[in-house]
Amino acid sequence: MPSLDDNHTGARIREQRRLARLTQRQLAARLPYSYSLLNQVECAARPATADFVAAVARVLQIDVTVLTGQPYVTELQRDRLAELVRPIRESLDLYDLGPNPDLTVRSADQLMAGADHLCAEVRATRLRNAARELPGLVAELTHSAWSTPSTEMWQALASTYRTAHDISVKLGYYDLSSVALDRMAWAAERASDACLGAVRQYMRALVYFREGEYGIGQRLIASGHTVVGQAAKTREALAVTGQLHLGGSVIAARADDEAGVGRHITEAHRIAKRIGDASEVHWLSFGPANVALHKMSAAVEMRRYDDALKQARTIRLPSQLATSRRAHFLIDQARTEMETGHTEAALKSLVEARRLAPEQTRYHPAARDTITGLVHLSRRTPDTLSHMAAWAGL
Repeated sequence: MPSLDDNHTGARIREQRRLARLTQRQLAARLPYSYSLLNQVECAARPATADFVAAVARVLQIDVTVLTGQPYVTELQRDRLAELVRPIRESLDLYDLGPNPDLTVRSADQLMAGADHLCAEVRATRLRNAARELPGLVAELTHSAWSTPSTEMWQALASTYRTAHDISVKLGYYDLSSVALDRMAWAAERASDACLGAVRQYMRALVYFREGEYGIGQRLIASGHTVVGQAAKTREALAVTGQLHLGGSVIAARADDEAGVGRHITEAHRIAKRIGDASEVHWLSFGPANVALHKMSAAVEMRRYDDALKQARTIRLPSQLATSRRAHFLIDQARTEMETGHTEAALKSLVEARRLAPEQTRYHPAARDTITGLVHLSRRTPDTLSHMAAWAGL
């Protein structure tokens, strides 16, 4: 049987359980999961799914990141990405300092184009490029929004804060992502932009989804609907409303609320049918394809892997779908293939995700856990899987 070192989620669960002075049976008795599964996760014979990790973190009263081990410091340093985080953190602290007289600033049109460009870079999974450019753009936009305030400037600044959140999440810096979302709310309020405010609530909901606090996540989705309800019934507002329903669907799935999943997917489908592909609206990728992807993701979250795999095999991704979303689908597909015994297909899906979005795949918790699971399911580890595990730092 192949082996990994002790730098995996299961080993960290074992360590934290022992620090809490609990036996495996004592911890399992407090979880909605079996003793057998806990035992297999701790020895890395089964991957630690996101919902399992969240449940353990709640019982042990610790942060999820203590168990996931994010960010992956060694790989981040090797990829020279860790050094890009500090300037982002510093740029987020400029928000209330007013204009900077020593700063040379580009024109308003160039700055707004820059904000859109960074959104595009993140969705193309060029995280390094986006992380390198972000701090300077935040500084320029902060100066311009204070010195010549306008709705457009505040909107562009809110967009760059949103990009800071996206980069932070993808690299595992969740504390930084929360700061970025607070800054986004601050700028969206000054822009008097209800749609941006609702997008921010959607992103906050996903933070609590990751932390396993599904009740708060559902309340934030409801709050987002209230906020966007203040906007005119435009295509933009409809797309944001639809995306809120998609966020609500995966939170309901993690909470094992099948009826809630059905309601959210039905509403999102109705909106997508009305407005068609709206990928350009706030870079949300909303449209019929994303509704299908979230329906599959909901099946994965409810551990209905046969149903999820059946859906995956019928999904045809449109050419305009963001690379980040395409890679996420492949990672979900790999998990369903592994769970249903299609290990060779799962490895192929991961290899394709890596080809499309290497930075995103390398740091994606589900991809890393699926790689770990495949290693332990393989009696003889194929060279491709060995290379994949080494590449991910496992």
